[in-house]
Amino acid sequence: MIRALILPFLAALMAMMPVAYAQPVDGGRAMVELITERERVEPGETFYAAIKMDLDAGWHVYWRNAGDAGLPPQVDVLDGSDITEASIGPFVWPIPHLLPVVEGEIMDYGYDDRLVLPFPLTIPADAMGSVQLNLLADYLICEEICIPETAEVSLTLPVGPSEPHIEDGMLISKWIAKAPRDFDGEARIDASSSLWKLSLKTEGGFDPGSNIRFYPFGHEISHPADQPLSFGSDGATLSLTPADDSLEAALEGIVVVETPDGDRAGYTIAADQGSVFENTAGIAARSASSGAGGQSLIALALAAVIGGLILNLMPCVLPVLSIKAMGMVHAVASGHESEVRSHGLWYTGGVLLSFAALAAAIIAIREATGTANLGFQLQNGPTVAVLTLIMFVIGLWLLGMFELGTSIQNTGSSLASRSGSMGAFFTGVLAAVVGAPCIGPFLGAALGAVLDRPAISVLIVFLAMGLGLALPYLVLSFVPGLSRLLPKPGRWMETLKQFFAFPMFLTAALLLWTLGAVSGPAAVAWTVAGGTLIAFGIWLARRGGGTLAKAVAAIAVIAGLVYPALTANSSVAAGEGNAQYAEKYETEAWSPQRVAELTAKGRPVFVDFTATWCATCQLNKATTLKSKAVQNAFAAHDVAFLVADFTRKDPVIAEELKRRQRAGVPMYLWYAAGATEPEILPEVLSQKLVIGLVTSE
Repeated sequence: MIRALILPFLAALMAMMPVAYAQPVDGGRAMVELITERERVEPGETFYAAIKMDLDAGWHVYWRNAGDAGLPPQVDVLDGSDITEASIGPFVWPIPHLLPVVEGEIMDYGYDDRLVLPFPLTIPADAMGSVQLNLLADYLICEEICIPETAEVSLTLPVGPSEPHIEDGMLISKWIAKAPRDFDGEARIDASSSLWKLSLKTEGGFDPGSNIRFYPFGHEISHPADQPLSFGSDGATLSLTPADDSLEAALEGIVVVETPDGDRAGYTIAADQGSVFENTAGIAARSASSGAGGQSLIALALAAVIGGLILNLMPCVLPVLSIKAMGMVHAVASGHESEVRSHGLWYTGGVLLSFAALAAAIIAIREATGTANLGFQLQNGPTVAVLTLIMFVIGLWLLGMFELGTSIQNTGSSLASRSGSMGAFFTGVLAAVVGAPCIGPFLGAALGAVLDRPAISVLIVFLAMGLGLALPYLVLSFVPGLSRLLPKPGRWMETLKQFFAFPMFLTAALLLWTLGAVSGPAAVAWTVAGGTLIAFGIWLARRGGGTLAKAVAAIAVIAGLVYPALTANSSVAAGEGNAQYAEKYETEAWSPQRVAELTAKGRPVFVDFTATWCATCQLNKATTLKSKAVQNAFAAHDVAFLVADFTRKDPVIAEELKRRQRAGVPMYLWYAAGATEPEILPEVLSQKLVIGLVTSE
């Protein structure tokens, strides 16, 4: 009778006692503790316990797949435990990070500092009084060397009405939240080529500023190999280096997505074999500096300033800058610092106003059509015709066929000064208009990203580009010590001035070639006739004469400028473009349908997005794509060579450039044999690069 009364009393007393924890155990390089989200447990209930490990600085332990070397932690039930191994579930593994052991050769996956490994725990249904859990934590911990360690951990849990352990429960919940979730989308692995393509399709896609890495559950891929990443509107694709030549089943693992602000999320996938999903590749991954956010816009603006500085060295800009150089020499020779500064400011104003106008035009076109690209002004026949004639007239002026502003200069020094300022301003305008299509090699990808941003972002980046273009002359104008380094005027200036006329004529010839591709041969003929008419008007004005002669000269100059522009506008449909490379290797016109047909047949495909007015495109043709070595490589590997000629407006090409986040041409796409999504190549090509891609098939 007494025993029957004492036992329930003892059970109730035990139920009121808090959970009895053992102290953390020092395993050697880690403090190990067994924790639980319950203070008191009910018979038969399931909840989470966890192994908590606080590691010494510089030491790490491993994920469920350790990588190339290492072993993951595990636990074994010790004697005296009331809970069996069958009542303990598997670890909930948090997202790991990379542990490079030998750069490029050995890569592991794991954790440092602190690791909490939750696992489900089921209390026996017949538990009474208290239950004892004794575990042996067995783990490999590494720094420069690896040491196997063990720690015996235990806890006693009173049985009674369930009661949470607030502090440890929150810690366990926090680490469960770090585990990967099920992927809300589809995954597919294309293992048909030398690099496997892991295609991830999800609604809305991924932020192109994100970094994505695949961590396999097995050893099907090379762990240390880079995983090149590209994006599409519906997802992303990773290029994986296989560890062997075949994949027998689905590829399983987790995909870790790190956003530009540093947040990490993991998703469990099982990728079945098949082709890459459409719209999950083709847009190159952006670095964090080109992602979203205020800091990235600042970084992009700084890159634009550097691109503008480099633009001063481009062949399409140098002839115009020669005019500015002459004006600076004259201004410095005058000895008036205010005049030198005025030149610099007016020139900068002309450049900035032109780039602002270019940004405004791109924004307006984007709003009206949904797409916008650099170089659009050279797809317009009248614009190209007028630019051609302006270059021709400037060449005539440099040769001394006529003088600008002499009549104004005679009216007084103030008007002469105004003439010089306006000359500097329009030189800036001309430099910006001619130089804009040459931006591609420096900022093509970055501008492609910014063109989809709010209008203010587009304007800031374009103004930064203009500032870079004008900066050398602005600095020269405001630093007296630098401006004094310029040579003094002399007869050499007249000789140099006449010499620079010939680059102007060559620029006009290039524009004529572009005009022929945009508007046809008739527009070229009428533009040449217009140039002749302008030259006649200048010649007639130089001879002097009465009012009638001056009127005829003015009419000739105006007609020479206006009529070619009108004819260029009316003959747009006549142009055939110029996409020919060489007679020895056949090219085809690009289209998405043709790419799909060729890739379905397993042929490698090289696509050149080009334009007659693109100087970088012509340089790549001359040095690489027309070379005998590249053409022989194409022929030997049956490469289909497709050309997307963007000399004239083409909405399909414009949409493809937008899809690949490119602001304009050049753009080069490489489809390896069997691939359905391309690799985007650099804007400046080399024979070694192209031949290396082809011969790696």
